[in-house]
Amino acid sequence: MTTPKPPPPDDTLREHSYDGIQEYNKRLPNWWLLTFYGTIVFSIGYWAVTRQFGPAHSDHARIEADLQRIEAAKLAAASTTQLDDATLWKMSLNPVFTDAGRTTFNSTCASCHKESLRGVDEGGIGADLRDRQWIHGGRPTDILHTVTNGVPIKGMPTWGPVLGTKKITEVVAYVLSYHQEGEPGMGPATPAK
Repeated sequence: MTTPKPPPPDDTLREHSYDGIQEYNKRLPNWWLLTFYGTIVFSIGYWAVTRQFGPAHSDHARIEADLQRIEAAKLAAASTTQLDDATLWKMSLNPVFTDAGRTTFNSTCASCHKESLRGVDEGGIGADLRDRQWIHGGRPTDILHTVTNGVPIKGMPTWGPVLGTKKITEVVAYVLSYHQEGEPGMGPATPAK
């Protein structure tokens, strides 16, 4: 029978024993300690970058933006089959539509209606689109019809062939975003005098 080799002098046995097994009281290897402390430093840095100093958008804001994009895609699909007042009002509440509409409006309509949509009130030649008086009807479908077909007698060009249905609905959504559904003047056209 061989006798067990005695432990080196710096390795001491721990006092406890489980099922007759004793452990040496050894220091953990440096590679293991480096990995352990490295993960602690990494987790603190990751937390600081993502939660404190990182992008301004929280998870909630990102989810909200994704839901708005999904809703915009649904509304865009619905706009090809049915384009009614309710759909246009929903589009006016969706930032994806209103942002796209603002871009198109500023590049094509702002020369007459001004970027503020105030038109004649600010020195433009187009009608004020933020007030409650609509010459050709204030319902969303009336506004869509006016933008699509224009008013050649009054100098408003026909934008339907130039912009297409998608961009026109975005512009109408942008204009409607300055109004509330059911407010006075947003009803059927009044007869011209």
